[in-house]
Amino acid sequence: MTHMTDATALVGRILMAWFFIVEGVLKLQTYSAVLDYMAGFGVPGSLLPFVIALEIAGGLAVLFGIFARWAALALAAFCALTALLFHVASGDPNEFIHLGKNLTMAGGFLMLAAFGPGRWSLDARRGAS
Repeated sequence: MTHMTDATALVGRILMAWFFIVEGVLKLQTYSAVLDYMAGFGVPGSLLPFVIALEIAGGLAVLFGIFARWAALALAAFCALTALLFHVASGDPNEFIHLGKNLTMAGGFLMLAAFGPGRWSLDARRGAS
């Protein structure tokens, strides 16, 4: 890989990770409101701790490029499920945008899983990228 490719992979990981880390922290801060939102879609609130853990831990794993392929697969599945559970049933054009964004993020995570986090990652340092 060239330095340009390495830098691009790093910036891409930072951008992908940022959203999930922030969202996980926000869910901790607004826990009861998120529970109500989930209940409105018939999603059990008992899943919320796992969602928060996945968003924060998965985001950090992608950010630092440690177990990045596994984290990317988990976050891809999460994005696809989120799209299908929360954004597909409505005829609201705004929800269609959220559906598309979630599926796009899933695609990005699948690319990360396929091609790895790049040389500037902890996976590369440990010889696992």
